[in-house]
Amino acid sequence: MGDMYPPSAPQAQQPGMQPTPLKVLMGYADGVVVQLPDFGDGQPFYARLRRPSMLKLASEGKIPNALLGTANSLFSGGGDELDNDNESMLSSVYGVCIEMAKATLLEPTYDEVISTGLMFTDQQLMFLFNYTQGGIEDLKSFRSE
Repeated sequence: MGDMYPPSAPQAQQPGMQPTPLKVLMGYADGVVVQLPDFGDGQPFYARLRRPSMLKLASEGKIPNALLGTANSLFSGGGDELDNDNESMLSSVYGVCIEMAKATLLEPTYDEVISTGLMFTDQQLMFLFNYTQGGIEDLKSFRSE
């Protein structure tokens, strides 16, 4: 009949494996400081970020039901399956990106930046979205060499 678990299922403890200490886990809650794309030439932007849960945001109503289909397409397919003929699609994608930015930015917060009169650039919003999905490793395409 084959294996009871799919290949991606967790395996039994390997020799030398130890549980992650709570102190280390608590450090993850503090987020990491990352350089985002500049607001303009010579205007660097550093912020403390965390990776939020889309499921938690949806359960809290922060991603409205009307945006859940769009969010699902973004998260599962990187936007490949978005309906380009839907006139409200761009607005929906923007709404999801804003909610993810709000959940991702710890310091300064999204609202703090907006209160200065600045608007996040498209590149910054996509940077934050990519961070939510893949962490630091997925940000390499945004870095200039």
